[in-house]
Amino acid sequence: MPLNKPADIENKRIVITGGTSGMGKILVEAFPALGAHIVFFGRNKKAGDALANSTGTTFIQTDIADQTALKNSMATAVTQLGGLDILINTAGISPGVKAEEILLEDWNEVMDINSTGTFLSNTLAFPYLKENGGTILNFSSAGGILGYPNKAHYAASKGAVTAWVRSIAKEWAPYGIRVNAIAPAIWTPMYDKTRAAMSPEQLAAHDEMLKANIPLGGKLGDVEQDYLPIMRFLCSDDARFMTGQMFAVDGGALMLR
Repeated sequence: MPLNKPADIENKRIVITGGTSGMGKILVEAFPALGAHIVFFGRNKKAGDALANSTGTTFIQTDIADQTALKNSMATAVTQLGGLDILINTAGISPGVKAEEILLEDWNEVMDINSTGTFLSNTLAFPYLKENGGTILNFSSAGGILGYPNKAHYAASKGAVTAWVRSIAKEWAPYGIRVNAIAPAIWTPMYDKTRAAMSPEQLAAHDEMLKANIPLGGKLGDVEQDYLPIMRFLCSDDARFMTGQMFAVDGGALMLR
């Protein structure tokens, strides 16, 4: 039996949250060249408008933790796309502070964006996916599995995302909706800024930690070779029999079971 064209996302109608920076921005920049139709959300209007102009995509300014705003934005996006095939929820924040110093307002902000934002985007996309099926990709983290010292609220929020994904994957499977999570360890421009802020001693210690914890290569993965191919695959019909999974794109750091 001949194989179909591998990892084909041509004409897929995709909504991406958190599309103005980081992992989301990378997809907004890359997926149109593969024939996908993209509407992306974000809070930064200046960055969103500039990215939309450079990629031929559509930007909608919205707050993922605001249910009313997000509901309206989702409806507008689906109208613009003429339907919905895929939701990719990349929106998230990752502040660092010792656990005993986390303020309630900071805890709530992380939960609102990372956990509640995932819940809202997924449930608001559900009515548009339930008739013909589709794909939801959420972003978790190794921190949500292993814990993350000095970012305990971030780790807790991603642990919630992981449990949510595994739960709704079962509930929504009868509708043909596949729900998976990504746990990436990828070298991005944002990571370059993180490295630039480190002292030489901190950078040396950081790189030694990566060498010890990432079996394949000892450093974060490459956007073009490691991140985009797996995202393209999971959005494609080639991944039609995969749901409820957490895909650790991290060189073997997490090794999920």
